[in-house]
Amino acid sequence: MSNTVEVKRSGATAKDDPNCFNRLHWALEPVARAKPGDYVVYETRDAFDDQFDWSTQPADVAACDLNRVHPMTGPVYIEGAERGDALAVTIVDIAPSDYGYTVIVPGFGFLRDVIPGPFIANWKLDRLCAVSEQIPGVRVPMCAFPGSIGVLPGEPEVAAALEREGALAAAGGFALMPDPGRALPAHLFGEGAPYAAEGLRTVAPRENGGNMDIKAMQVGTTVIFPVLVDGAGLWTGDIHFAQGDGEVCGTAVEMAARVTLKCEVIKGGGKNIVFPHVSGGGQLRNTEPARFHAIVGMPVKKKGEVPPHLAYLDSPKVAALTNLSEDLTLAARDALLRMIDWIVETRGYSREQAYAICAAAVDLRIGQLVDVPNIIVSAVLPLDIFVD
Repeated sequence: MSNTVEVKRSGATAKDDPNCFNRLHWALEPVARAKPGDYVVYETRDAFDDQFDWSTQPADVAACDLNRVHPMTGPVYIEGAERGDALAVTIVDIAPSDYGYTVIVPGFGFLRDVIPGPFIANWKLDRLCAVSEQIPGVRVPMCAFPGSIGVLPGEPEVAAALEREGALAAAGGFALMPDPGRALPAHLFGEGAPYAAEGLRTVAPRENGGNMDIKAMQVGTTVIFPVLVDGAGLWTGDIHFAQGDGEVCGTAVEMAARVTLKCEVIKGGGKNIVFPHVSGGGQLRNTEPARFHAIVGMPVKKKGEVPPHLAYLDSPKVAALTNLSEDLTLAARDALLRMIDWIVETRGYSREQAYAICAAAVDLRIGQLVDVPNIIVSAVLPLDIFVD
């Protein structure tokens, strides 16, 4: 018979919760131990660490502290797991809280140059759907999954991430480097702490998993991680009530939750795994819309425009072109912008509301990658989310 190991939530914020951290590193100490086959229950905090509630206004979103993103729960030491093994983690259950939110934070999100925000939609949640007074007429079905889930990175993985992300940041790319401000636990990653310059930020996913934001990781699926430190160090957080593939405005329907996981160790199974794998059954089929409207996007833009994802390369060719070759990001941007326009025109929402609807419910799907120069990404909107 399986045992249950609980990792409880305590304190008003992650700073007061000994079971929380917001930087990633091999030196993190386990807060609990579990055996393979045990149920491990995590009481998680929301992605912004309780900075928002029913009274939050857009100005409060603009003033939020991004150094507090994301508070993760754990890590848990899994007995018998050694570097070189794999850890197969099955998502057993996700119990939502009754409050969620979607925010547009200035300077963040896929269309940060076009729809900067700030904006907030507060969602009332149950196990059926999410509704919001800020986006009336929309009901988003529960489609919960861990936005962030992973194991601890080992010393080689931390060193590699610091090197490659540091080089990208130095070149002007959008990469968040270690910052001791609000870092948890402070004795490891805070100002003057031994690993203050090595505590990886939790926004970027890496070899150890992390903030992957993959909607396919539903209840019933199994995520397979390479074990990079002895004991694996299994953790989760940043739970999403619902999300469109893309999480385009930078947030999904964010919430605190109670997450139940069950894991098995695959001896020697991690040697050929670089990034996590996901295995499942009918979960993807169950998330498909009954009715939809899709808009095709191509790698086109206005003359003189330099999209944010290309700005750091400082290429003199980009601005003059109206068509780029094989640019998947630009095709996704094109599809999303056209979908936002369509929602505004046909449903009467503001651009901020439409952007949030896309983050919560619209899937961006690759159509083809070979018909050069115009590869295809479609934005797929499930029509059943509209109450009428």
